[in-house]
Formats: sequence, structure tokens, C-alpha cells
Amino acid sequence: MTGWIAVAGLGPGDEALVTPEVAAALAQATDVVGYIPYVARIAPRPGLVLHPSDNRVELDRARAALDMAAAGRRVVIVSSGDPGVFAMASALFEALEDLPQAAHPDIRILPGITAMLAAAARAGAPLGHDFCAINLSDNLKPFEMVEHRLRHAARGDFAMAFYNPRSKARPHQFARVLELLREECGPDRLIIFARAVSTPDEALRVVTLAEAAPEMADMRTVVIVGNFATRRVGRWVYTPRSAAGSATTP
Repeated sequence: MTGWIAVAGLGPGDEALVTPEVAAALAQATDVVGYIPYVARIAPRPGLVLHPSDNRVELDRARAALDMAAAGRRVVIVSSGDPGVFAMASALFEALEDLPQAAHPDIRILPGITAMLAAAARAGAPLGHDFCAINLSDNLKPFEMVEHRLRHAARGDFAMAFYNPRSKARPHQFARVLELLREECGPDRLIIFARAVSTPDEALRVVTLAEAAPEMADMRTVVIVGNFATRRVGRWVYTPRSAAGSATTP
């Protein structure tokens, strides 16, 4: 039996947002590997083995999947959102570097709908022009690097989407992020707090940076900050597709 690995994005939460390509891979899989809450989204069935693990063992998880594929198993590594955005695809390729090319299994990366894109769609089109995504966690990089990237993204007038804004282990850092954004963008810039989009716990809040508070975000929240031209139309928030959409320039 020839083994393979698919690295699949399960989307932001709603099963309707799982792509048919991902569903087909899961239907063929003998093993599903991933972080505990993501594996919990996979329905058990005969012939399928589930391998949940902690969130801080990405490389161990990737190596285990490679071993399974070498043994002829059909493995799906699951991530939320898209597997290439702060997720397992890069961890798999990092583990793959330790193997000779002759030992590389068949690998497929199956895209998914990110929390960032689901949140933007709920709000309107705040990412309608140039934007960037920044992970605010300092688990894998120093917080000084987070601050550096934030400041320069703001000065470049990107709309910004933030993952992992605030956790119990680092509740103070998001306050610093908001302070930095006010310094660079001013108090009137729109900021969107989108929590658990596409799940029953979904909540969306749009305020200005002057009104934003750290407690508005947690680890289930994606935060989107507009650029200088981002504005409201009715209940929606959007960013024009060119600077000509605004009467001012940054």
C-alpha cells in the first residue's frame, strides 16, 4: 500500500466551510493527526485512527505523520483555517528536511478558509486593498520582533489582521499592541474584533482605536485594523481598492 500525507485546512469552524477537496481526503484517510480540538472535529469511523496531540509539538506531529506515510498509511494532518497560514504545512516541510529526497512521501497541501478571511467577510471588505497578517504570539519569536513588524506595517499603511492577540499567559501584550497602533495610526482608525466566526459563539464588534480595549480580544478572536481609507457604509466596513477611494492620503 502506498502511503501519502495531506495537510488540510478545516476552515474557521462551520462544517459548511470545509472544502470538498478536504472532505474527500478525510474520507480516504487511515489516520488523522493534529492539535486536540482540531482532531475532535473529525467524526470517528471504522478504519480511521485519530491522533490528537498538544499544540506545542508541531514537529513531533509532523515526524509521526511522515513515519505513518512511510509505513503505507494515508495520513491527513489537520489545521484550522488554512494549513499554510500559521499552521502545520510549514512544520511538515521542516521535518521533511531531515529525510533524503528518495524517502519523501506523496504530499498534498489542501487549502482552507482562514479565520482572517471569514472575519473579513462578516465585517464587509476591510482587506479590500493591500494587507498583511501578523501572529501576535511570542511563542516562536520575540515580542520585540512583533512590535517591529507592527510598527512598519502601520507605517506602510497596510490593513492588518492579527492572530492570537491575547492569551491568559500574556494578557498585557495586546495592551502594548493597541498603544503602538494609536501612536502610528491615530485614534480614529477602525478596528474589528471578530470572535469565533462561523460558530455558535460568533461575535463581531467594530470600534475605533480610541475605543478599543485589550479585554475585547482573546485567543478565539481575529483582530483586523483598517488602513487610512477604511470606512463604514451602513453596517459594513470596507477598504477602497485604491488610494483614490479616499479624499486624504496617509
